Amino acid sequence: MRTDIFARLDREPEPPKIEIPRMSRTRLALFGGTSAFYVAIVVAVLVSSWLVTLDWKVMLFRPYQQWPEVHATLDYFVVLGQRGPTAVMVAAWLGWRSWRQHTLRPLLVLGAALLLLNVTVGAVKIGLGRLGPHYATQIGSAELFAGGDIFPSGHTANAVVTWGILSYLATTPRARRYLSALSAVVALGVGLTTVYLGTHWLSDVLLGWAAGLLILLGLPWCEPVIARAEAMILGARDALRARRRRILPVPVAVGAPRPAIYPQRGAPAPEAEPAAEPVAAEPVGEPVGAGTGAAATGGAAAGGRAGNVRATLAQPRPHAVVRSERMPVTPAGTRRPPHARPYDGRLTGG
Repeated sequence: MRTDIFARLDREPEPPKIEIPRMSRTRLALFGGTSAFYVAIVVAVLVSSWLVTLDWKVMLFRPYQQWPEVHATLDYFVVLGQRGPTAVMVAAWLGWRSWRQHTLRPLLVLGAALLLLNVTVGAVKIGLGRLGPHYATQIGSAELFAGGDIFPSGHTANAVVTWGILSYLATTPRARRYLSALSAVVALGVGLTTVYLGTHWLSDVLLGWAAGLLILLGLPWCEPVIARAEAMILGARDALRARRRRILPVPVAVGAPRPAIYPQRGAPAPEAEPAAEPVAAEPVGEPVGAGTGAAATGGAAAGGRAGNVRATLAQPRPHAVVRSERMPVTPAGTRRPPHARPYDGRLTGG
């Protein structure tokens, strides 16, 4: 008897009814507030406000020198914000979810979120071109438009989106609460770890949190496109399966009648096989029998007929498709032996 753990590995017999998140008033309010926070951070860095001064103070404090004993551990922990490893881990989990729930939505939602992340965060990184703390050239400067690509923090935004997808796709309120708390802890930890290691300014991390949260809050707007993409992919899969069924040959048992094959539309009709020519019956000659009476008197005619038979057999005959069995011929004449002469009582010497 299987345990509940192995039973949960089976594919669900029927797809569950999944509730898709909608753009409610609460979500819209959170989206608007996060957007305002995002714009405020960008403006504060552009005008070199107090936020830039705080960035320099944290950088000159050098946390990695203050607490060197946790440096090795945090080097491994920050991998949870790298796009490659986290995308592979989360995609493997969501792939199993997709197979079990008979839907491609989890994988398509992850793909749409990562696409939005690359486009939005990448565009701001390239547009502002901010240098990192290790490459700063002037104390107190925002280091903008200098060819850098760290504002906002990609590690932080990726941690918010990748781990936040798990809570977004949760099917029960309890699972959603737990996964939301877990993703928030991971995202906060990854962002602060980049500040500790000196690879990002504090303002980079703040903007990365806001960028990832905006993507998660705006995903319901992408649900109609995701549904159409899923329908197209499943339709193409069904069409490919139907085409393969038409192409595969039908197995036929040995000795069983072969099924009728109908030509496809537009294919030339098969040519009919030519019918076999009828074969003329072979002349059968009568054997010449030794006997008395009619057999003796018809010897000459029998000899003529025997010559005709031999001449006919000597001529080449066309090959017959089906050769019939030759019927047995009863020899002519009587089968009785000739009558013995009656005994007259005289002895014959020898």
